[in-house]
Amino acid sequence: MPKKEKIQEMFDGIAPSYDKLNHVMSLNVDKLWRKHALKEIVDGTPQQILDVACGTGDSTIAIAAAAGSGSRVIGADISEGMMALVMEKAAHEGVHDRIRLQVADGENLPYEEGSFHRVTCAFGIRNFEHKEKGLQEFYRVLKPGGKAVILELSVPRNKTVRWLYDLYFMHILPWIGGLISGNRAAYQYLPASVHAFPSPQAFCAMMADAGFSRVRHKAFTFGLCRMFIGEK
Repeated sequence: MPKKEKIQEMFDGIAPSYDKLNHVMSLNVDKLWRKHALKEIVDGTPQQILDVACGTGDSTIAIAAAAGSGSRVIGADISEGMMALVMEKAAHEGVHDRIRLQVADGENLPYEEGSFHRVTCAFGIRNFEHKEKGLQEFYRVLKPGGKAVILELSVPRNKTVRWLYDLYFMHILPWIGGLISGNRAAYQYLPASVHAFPSPQAFCAMMADAGFSRVRHKAFTFGLCRMFIGEK
């Protein structure tokens, strides 16, 4: 089975327990990281915003709630199982009328060139089979002057923090994740995918190669998360 189909199948399988595990195992710090990203995504004006690899919609919903009046947010993902949870959560937050969902591959987006003011991707691009192609697509669908904002988990550089990180994410997390979700392999894949992600400098270079200008990154929480920003 191709890697993309394996990823889709894996996320479909863990979708029912994903939200609970995600927040518990990140100690809800992921919500703070999303708030940092929001400052770069919304600007108070009516915007067209694309959230790629939207998953169960935490970022999509937060963006819709914060965006200016008249904004529209599209959440796109290859996993229908993950997206099945989005609209119920959005209705609870009162923003379901601002959100549209679409099954779509981040490496082959079904949108015209220059469609969006912002393209964002939170904790999903490390799962792309061809990250370069995904970044090229992000650039293509952005309007001139638009911005891509990408959040991704990162391996901390401090040796002590790195030791604690490896202990938790490589050993404790798979055990807890497997116990609750019934799929230990998925929670072994997730930390392994973080270790395999390019260095911040290498990923910034990939963004520049895709056409982005003013590329920069910022680390949060001892380097556990990084925000990458590029402009068109």
